[in-house]
Amino acid sequence: MLEDLVLKNRSYRRFHQDVPIELATLRKLVDLARLSGSGANRQALKYILSNDPDKNSLIFSNITLAGNPGQDEAPTAYVIILGDTTISSRFWCDHGIAAQSILLGAIEEGLGGCMVGLVKKETLTEALKIPSQLEILLVLILGKPKETPVIESTFKEGTSMSWVDDEGVRHVPKRSLDDIIVG
Repeated sequence: MLEDLVLKNRSYRRFHQDVPIELATLRKLVDLARLSGSGANRQALKYILSNDPDKNSLIFSNITLAGNPGQDEAPTAYVIILGDTTISSRFWCDHGIAAQSILLGAIEEGLGGCMVGLVKKETLTEALKIPSQLEILLVLILGKPKETPVIESTFKEGTSMSWVDDEGVRHVPKRSLDDIIVG
């Protein structure tokens, strides 16, 4: 059920290194993005896939993750979402829609991930020899999560950040439904 996938879809940042993700799985996940909605149906997004340890290390060194996981907990795969400026100059929320489709598909596959916006775009573009008409919009990190998320219903202003306890459980505070519906 979709609700179960949404509840399991947290921002995972720590992964088991002994669970590789096959290229076929990455292609299957990107196909979900391809089938998702796109502004004016322009379909201006392109993707770089990586499950290669050397390429992964290069990507990992060009992103910033909250909690600063080390190489021993690094993602085992990446999907870099690019905007093709020869198709459109504005990507609106297409990359967010695509990313959510990929991450929900990852959960269904027993994996997890996170959208990363803190990217050294120029350095990564050069390192991966990305053509100039392709703009890095988001990097998705993927792997078999080491964390177990728990939704907390005790949201308090000023305490919105999630935290990991001594057992590796990630506590994620959420506002109540009544607090977010205004009309």
